[in-house]
Amino acid sequence: MKIKLCIAALAAAVTVAGHAHANDFEPALRGYLENEIRQWSGESILVSAIQAQNAKTSGLSEPEILELDNTWRNEVGNGNSEIINQVLNNSAADFLRGVIEQSGGVVTEVFLMDSVGLNVAASGTTSDYWQGDEAKHSETYDVGPDAVHIGAVEFDESSQTFQAQVSIPINDPATNMPVGALTVGLNAEALF
Repeated sequence: MKIKLCIAALAAAVTVAGHAHANDFEPALRGYLENEIRQWSGESILVSAIQAQNAKTSGLSEPEILELDNTWRNEVGNGNSEIINQVLNNSAADFLRGVIEQSGGVVTEVFLMDSVGLNVAASGTTSDYWQGDEAKHSETYDVGPDAVHIGAVEFDESSQTFQAQVSIPINDPATNMPVGALTVGLNAEALF
């Protein structure tokens, strides 16, 4: 009964506002972050993947980044995209898909970003390649090693669930300084 009441409250909040304020669900989202996401977010496979990409992308200009982002956007759904395939078909992406499988329906998507906000690895195709102009990167990587960004809870049409994104920096274990960022999509209904 408690679960149905929480879902009903969530549905009412979203219906009235178009999305629920993260503050309404922040304790559950932060709890999942601390108890689950932090357990695997510093895995060497993720840190190494970011560091390898940073070596290639850290010197890119904004026009070069935008050109890559436009290429990605134009190739979404194409089925044969080198740039998208590189992000989806690597060991870090395999690891992220494993996180989803082990989450029991709580985690809906995961993607890893480099220092400029370009995707490094993802559990599935994102709508764009460059996240550096979005809060999930600018309010984590750019802020520091302990930053957390929690997005609004919104109804996702494709999955028919209420979801929120939790983003954190990924830190170099040697320096504790951010090398990139991680965004985890959470099924808010599954947290209650």
